[in-house]
Amino acid sequence: MVGGGIAGVSVAAALAPHAEVTLVETEASLAYHTTGRSAALYFENYGAVPIRPLSRASRAYLEHPPEDLVDAPLLSPRGALTVADTNGLVALDETLDEGLALGTVVERLTTGEAVALCPALRPEAAVAALWEPEAADIDVAGLHQSMVRAARRAGTEIVTSAELHRADHDGAGWTARVGDATWRGEVIVDAAGAWGDVVAARCGVDPVGLTAMRRTAFMVVGDKAWTGWPMVVEAGHGWYFKPDGTQLLCSLAEENLCEPCDPRPEEIDVALAIDRINGATTLGIRSVRSSWTGLRTFAPDRTIVIGADPDVPGFVWLVGQGGTGIQTAPAAGRLAAAAARNVPIPDDLLEAGVDAASLSPTRFAALT
Repeated sequence: MVGGGIAGVSVAAALAPHAEVTLVETEASLAYHTTGRSAALYFENYGAVPIRPLSRASRAYLEHPPEDLVDAPLLSPRGALTVADTNGLVALDETLDEGLALGTVVERLTTGEAVALCPALRPEAAVAALWEPEAADIDVAGLHQSMVRAARRAGTEIVTSAELHRADHDGAGWTARVGDATWRGEVIVDAAGAWGDVVAARCGVDPVGLTAMRRTAFMVVGDKAWTGWPMVVEAGHGWYFKPDGTQLLCSLAEENLCEPCDPRPEEIDVALAIDRINGATTLGIRSVRSSWTGLRTFAPDRTIVIGADPDVPGFVWLVGQGGTGIQTAPAAGRLAAAAARNVPIPDDLLEAGVDAASLSPTRFAALT
């Protein structure tokens, strides 16, 4: 297992009861990159259409995780309000149609109804809105830790500060050079996030064409009266904000191309987000308490890649989550584990509408 973020530990937790698993992470700690920098919302009506059943299938775990794996609930009520000015009405209606087609609980609101949910909104910024009441805050650290606990209890060995340099397949299995050690195994699962194609190349596997995008978030002073507000998202994804305790977590929701790295915030992205949010609300944001930047990684069709590589035996992908990795992790990890074991996908994933073929890396081979 390559990668100690939410993807890697979710597969390890699902796979360890059936196989000997070693998880390797290049950084000194797990969840150092994207997982630790997530906006942390369960937002079913979000992401490419083939991804959304994974979110739906993950909700059962998020709502009712095994009690011995968590210290507190993983979900907290929040709700999501998507707003549009006159220029965003087409995008808003498209989002509504997608949600209804997939069975998401979502309804169209008037300006007055939207402002009642978030009184800071200017009416002209919420000519119409969508309300998704089942959207919820996710305790990302708690979710990640629950998977780590499950993996460890089932025997997973977790090794940090251990970079995979090279791996070769000899027909019977893999020989991998990890740090200063050599490892043998039947299957490699690539859950390396923005470095997914890098890991694949080191294993002699063709890339799937991952693209990393920067996104910056920041905290501003809030108010206790705002803690019950929903997450508010602009229909064209030009900005968003949501309460985080007595602070507000804000973002430009930008997608700027970036090489895999440990990115740092750029002042222009923060300033532009403040300008847009202040234009749409009466918040009057003037200063920032803290800021950070993470990488969201996309496949060419912006759909997550899960499954066995069509050309190299014993190589399984779980990459390209594109901002949906946290809310899909319970289901995505189990789907990748089924691919690693070469067994059918679990029945409950099928019942949720998960289409393994639409997520598999074989879809790219069909295009060539």
